[in-house]
Amino acid sequence: MVPLTGNERILIAGGGIGGLATALGLAQKGYPSVVLEKARELGEIGAGIQLGPNAFHAFDYLGVGDAARAMAVYIDSLRLMDALAGNEICRIPLDEAFRARFRNPYAVVHRGDLHGVFLKACRDNPLVDLRTSSEVTDYEQDGARVTARLSNGETVEGKALIGADGLWSNVRRKLVGDGAPRVSGHTTYRSVIPTGEMPEDLRWNAATLWAGPKCHIVHYPLSGWKVFNLVVTFHNDAAEPVAGKPVTHEEVRRGFEHVAPVARQIIERGRDWKLWVLCDREPILNWVDGRVALLGDAAHPMLQYFAQGACMAMEDAVCLSAEMEAHSGDVERALPAYNARRRLRTARVQLQSREIGQHIYHPAGAHAELRNAVMKAKSPDQWYDAIAWLYGSTGLEGAVSQGAASR
Repeated sequence: MVPLTGNERILIAGGGIGGLATALGLAQKGYPSVVLEKARELGEIGAGIQLGPNAFHAFDYLGVGDAARAMAVYIDSLRLMDALAGNEICRIPLDEAFRARFRNPYAVVHRGDLHGVFLKACRDNPLVDLRTSSEVTDYEQDGARVTARLSNGETVEGKALIGADGLWSNVRRKLVGDGAPRVSGHTTYRSVIPTGEMPEDLRWNAATLWAGPKCHIVHYPLSGWKVFNLVVTFHNDAAEPVAGKPVTHEEVRRGFEHVAPVARQIIERGRDWKLWVLCDREPILNWVDGRVALLGDAAHPMLQYFAQGACMAMEDAVCLSAEMEAHSGDVERALPAYNARRRLRTARVQLQSREIGQHIYHPAGAHAELRNAVMKAKSPDQWYDAIAWLYGSTGLEGAVSQGAASR
């Protein structure tokens, strides 16, 4: 490990995907960092995540494109199903036309596998110092450096601090001070089931969504088709945040008794269910306090309905490292520039994620019939036009091309 002094290194609170991507992006530009993770071991909980083309742009910039592609499952389509009627509403193909339009594929991965790709790359890079059992609880700055205070009483100094410490960010608590996250009232139950236990007629190579009144079901293959990821969500007006609580199969079943048997049978195959109550926050315009900035869920936590939480964090990491390079490591100029480039794009994803949950995933009656009619009428090209703002223009194209050229 190269010795790192407080005048050189950048502190990163949080060792999740966003924090590690940030460390790797900074290292690509020659900037050393110290990742301060509160857990005793570096790892990720959860199961599958979806990766749009913008995620692959970021992988390439960060130098992990080949490793990320090797463990991804490339699905053929996004399928929207009517959970009450049991039939297909529409299908968005993710074939060569999609890849040509957006210059990269759409895929699904296990969150732990993706985290492992970033973790290995960081461990292999002498500019990244990884520390566990190091929760950042507070910070101070004097205009020339930042001092992070840890829960064990220690302090760590650096030239900047990036708060990538998630939904309940301690760094955000001091920087923004906006209290607890907003509870959505949506409860998500997660399971992973062996492929052999998935109903044979539903083993589709697709990210499939069954949309129903106040509920939906998502499934797709993972880990080389060894398992299927299963995520079911019930709008039950839950009032308190919960994360990773084990629950019984009977509890999960109660939210989906009204859906068609073909959809309900998927839930019957689930096992070892865990519960999350979904939360987000209102978008904000400023994530920066001098030499301190927020990133990922600490800056812009969002509901899962656009499948963009990890993608936005990786885009943040790319943008931050590009701005550091553009401003020759001057964090007092680079951090506001990063903030300015990212705040409106991420705000749009935050707000539209809420709208999708209400108007696409969970409507009933005439609202659902109108959704079906509108979505059935779209051609693949019309779908691609509708999502081009998300996948086709990240604002990072110049940075990404520079990263690709340097490999």
